[in-house]
Amino acid sequence: MPPSDSPRGRRIVLLRHGETEWARWGKHTGRTDVHLTELGESQARQVGPAMDALALRDPLVIVSPRQRAQETAELAGLKIQRTWDALAEWDYGIYEGMTTPEIRQQVPDWTVWTHPCPRGEQAEQVHTRCDLVLSVAHSQLVDRDVILVGHGHFSRALIARWAELPVSEGRRFAMSPGAYSVLGFEHGAQQVISHNVTTEGAR
Repeated sequence: MPPSDSPRGRRIVLLRHGETEWARWGKHTGRTDVHLTELGESQARQVGPAMDALALRDPLVIVSPRQRAQETAELAGLKIQRTWDALAEWDYGIYEGMTTPEIRQQVPDWTVWTHPCPRGEQAEQVHTRCDLVLSVAHSQLVDRDVILVGHGHFSRALIARWAELPVSEGRRFAMSPGAYSVLGFEHGAQQVISHNVTTEGAR
């Protein structure tokens, strides 16, 4: 029997890590390992029960290697089954640790979606990485659902690619700290079932 197209069948859940100090101040956090704030820990604890309510099918939990993602998964009560470099955040190169206003002092109108990241990762590379991650997740959906615990920009890029849009269209999708989005199907078409769902502790 083919997998169900119902809201409870064949789902990929994207979970962004909880708040960090760098995220609070809008600093681009790619390679740097930073820990959750108290609020971030609260967000992670509260998202666990919220995701339990999704009644996922024996979910495969894959997590970015960054500490903030690992902490979020653990505090949410998820059983981590794989840590995967492919889920790491966008590599911002020389812009690591900088805010957008700071970067725009050098490059007016800069965004990660529309401009290069010198010595970092470009949109074409992120596109390739997204498609790899989604291909692996999709391959599991006959038997089980998948939870991908990662980061803000990369999760938004994953949503864009799932919707068959260019990575640059990730700018259309917000992704708050401690929030999750659910990807699935309707009559065979890939769709975003729910998006940027936050719990009481999120902001």
